[in-house]
Amino acid sequence: MNVFYVLNGKKLKHYLIMMLAAVFTVGVIYAERGNITVFKADEGPAAIYKVDTDQKVLALTFDISWGETRAEPIIDVLQQKGVKKATFFLSAPWSEAHPDIVKKIIDAGYEIGSHGHKHDNYSQMTDEEIRKQIRTAHTVLSQVTGKPPTLLRLPNGDFDKRVLKIANELGYKTIQWDTDSKDWTNPGVDRIVSTVVSRAHPGDIVLMHASDSVKQTHEALPAIIDELRAKGYSFATVTELISGTDVKGNKAQEQQKNPPTSTAPAPSTT
Repeated sequence: MNVFYVLNGKKLKHYLIMMLAAVFTVGVIYAERGNITVFKADEGPAAIYKVDTDQKVLALTFDISWGETRAEPIIDVLQQKGVKKATFFLSAPWSEAHPDIVKKIIDAGYEIGSHGHKHDNYSQMTDEEIRKQIRTAHTVLSQVTGKPPTLLRLPNGDFDKRVLKIANELGYKTIQWDTDSKDWTNPGVDRIVSTVVSRAHPGDIVLMHASDSVKQTHEALPAIIDELRAKGYSFATVTELISGTDVKGNKAQEQQKNPPTSTAPAPSTT
């Protein structure tokens, strides 16, 4: 009788160990599933501010949403200085109204991205309105430039998770900036030059403007180019910059909570 209970005790211990092991395994699998799910959910589309690179290369970018007097002088400076790579983010209404300037940007070999349609904060729009704005701009820019844009810089740099997700679904990379020239405040040529040159770094995306509200950018640009070159920098389009490099983005930021004031204001009609 005693032997019977000893054997049962050994079997019971064995079964208990097997059950604990099974429970542990199921727990690990469940935990791993949870981790994977959380990881995937957290890995949403990111707004790109800069890239990781050891090379002294950066992207000069220019937003245009209104006006007709500042864009061409800036294009002229870039060409005179032999800068063959730059990216212009154009609003759809401005592009429709100024196809001749758009053509000049294209003929110079510069990249064109979308700056949306209405110059409003997209984070304040419904999902349907966000899609409408991005699609409308896409159609217009594709027709005016002859090439569908794939980069999007949102008006005022304003976005939230919904905007990033919808832009990504529509095939766009959302581009922000890591160095803000603050040229839209017209602080003086020397100040603009100092701001850009002192903050620029490898893999940087530099924000400037070519709308009529900026009155000093075309005057500051020659010194910016010269001083950056003196530091060993070369220039690339945004697409070239982010290709084949690790993108530094901002996944979950509710950008509208701290709306940037760096994008040149546009009339309410655009």
